[in-house]
Amino acid sequence: MSLRILPLPLVILLALFSSAFAEEKPLTSVHDFTVKNIAGEEVKLADYKGKILLIVNVASECGVTAQYETLQALYEVLKDRDFVVMGFPSNEFGGQEPGTNEEIATFCKTEYAVTFPMFSKIETNGKKQAPLFKYLTTAKNPDKDGAVGWNFEKFLVGKDGKLIRRFGSSDEPDGPEIIAAIKVALADK
Repeated sequence: MSLRILPLPLVILLALFSSAFAEEKPLTSVHDFTVKNIAGEEVKLADYKGKILLIVNVASECGVTAQYETLQALYEVLKDRDFVVMGFPSNEFGGQEPGTNEEIATFCKTEYAVTFPMFSKIETNGKKQAPLFKYLTTAKNPDKDGAVGWNFEKFLVGKDGKLIRRFGSSDEPDGPEIIAAIKVALADK
């Protein structure tokens, strides 16, 4: 049997078609995503397997920006129990996060002493929606799906990376419904 070399145009066509028809692995949890932290470094969310995550789209000039204080307190109390708050700044709602990543990081540290992980500014909706938020806004949960409505929406994610609950901007991070959901998630083995 002799080795046959295909003409270059045919090789290119085969490569194009094979990649076009390759099945993409479905994104089934937040652990499937890589994001950038506020310093611009890539972070694999798979590194958070086994932890409970409270993912929040945040803004520095919003009427509920003071929730940073409660989010930080919640993180401080529960971080040793594998609970992580994650802040994702967004300027989509009323232009209430106009700063650069550096300015946002400085604001969070100086105004609210934030030590939980903060990530690069993203879009939570629309044509430029961050893939993580596309997953979060379409994943099954008992609350709702669809577009993020405002700053400080909260997405509670289980140890397996799947969305458990979704809470609105007006839901305080230490409110009874969120605390009850976090307790259930922490008790889940």
